[in-house]
Amino acid sequence: MRAMVLHEPKDITQAPLSLEDVPIPEPAPGQVRIKVTACGVCHTDLHTVEGDLPLPRLPLIPGHEVVGVVDKLGEGSSRFQPGDKIGAVWLYRTCGTCKYCRSGRENLCEHALFTGYHVDGGYAEYMVVDESFAYHLPVNLPDSEIAPLMCGGVIGYRAFVLSEARPGQVLGLYGFGNSAHITIQVAIHLGIRVFVFTRSPGHQRHALELGAEWVGRAEDTPPEGVDAAIIFAPAGPIVPEALRVLNPGGTIALAGIYMTPIPEMPYDLLYFERTLRSVANSTRQDAVDLLGLAAEIPIHTTVTTFPLEEANEVLRAMKESKINGDAVLIP
Repeated sequence: MRAMVLHEPKDITQAPLSLEDVPIPEPAPGQVRIKVTACGVCHTDLHTVEGDLPLPRLPLIPGHEVVGVVDKLGEGSSRFQPGDKIGAVWLYRTCGTCKYCRSGRENLCEHALFTGYHVDGGYAEYMVVDESFAYHLPVNLPDSEIAPLMCGGVIGYRAFVLSEARPGQVLGLYGFGNSAHITIQVAIHLGIRVFVFTRSPGHQRHALELGAEWVGRAEDTPPEGVDAAIIFAPAGPIVPEALRVLNPGGTIALAGIYMTPIPEMPYDLLYFERTLRSVANSTRQDAVDLLGLAAEIPIHTTVTTFPLEEANEVLRAMKESKINGDAVLIP
C-alpha cells in the first residue's frame, strides 16, 4: 500500500514525510482492518513530524482522524462486518486495568497507546484497529466531512465539557482551526454565546459565518468578559490574556497536547476562583457523544481535500494558518 512515512522528525519545511510502498497490515485477533477513505490532518500530526513530542517509535505512519470501511476481520472479531463504515481516533488502546481505566477515566490510562504515534495511523491506504476502539459512523455524511470529527471534534468536545460553559453564558475560543470550528457549532446549538480570539482575518470571517458574536485577537478586550474559555492555539502567552478577560469563577480548558511555556503572571489573574485546566486525550464515550451530536445538529465541517502525497504541504499550510476549517487527505 501507499503510505506517508516519518523516518526522522524535522521542520515541516524540510518535508519529513516520504511517500512509500509498505506492506498492507494484517488484523490481529480482535482487530479489524480499515480501508482508509479519508484521514484528517491534525495539529498533533504537526507536533509529531516536527519532533515537538518525544516519539516512542520510528519509522511511523501518522494520522488519527480516520474514516473508512471494514476491509478484513481479525480472528474472533464480530462487532463489525466487512463493508461497515467505521472510524478510528487518537485513543488507540487502553490497558483496562489501571486505576484510571477502572474509574472511568481511560483518557488518563497509564499504558495507553495512541494512533499515529505508538502505532501506524491513517496517512495510508489501510490501517488496523482494535474493534473495541473503532466507531460506527453515519452513512449519510461524506467521509471527508466526518474525518475532522474523529480528533479535532472529539478533543474540542471534551474541552468544551471541561470548560463548564452553560447555556446563556459566553464562551471564548482562542484559535479557530479544525477543533474550534466544530466546537462553536456544539456551543451555539446548546444556547451558549461565543467570542472568538484569532489573529487570522480569514479565521475571523469564518467564525462570524458560524455564529460568533464577536471576533478579535487574543490581546483585544471583548465587549464583556467570558464565563468560560478554550485555548486551542499552542501558545503559552495566550493563557494570561485569556485569564485577563475571564469572569470570576470561570474555567479555561487548554485543548492542546503541546503548548509553548506559559509566562510568569500575577496571582490576581487567577484569583476569584478562576480555574485553569489541561485536556488530556479523550474517552470512547466522548467520541460516541460527539458523533451523536454531529447527527443531531447536524455539524457541518469546512474541509479542503488533498491527495495523500501532499501531506507535507498540507501540514506546512496548517502551521502557517492558511487553511480554514480542516484539511483532509484522500488516499
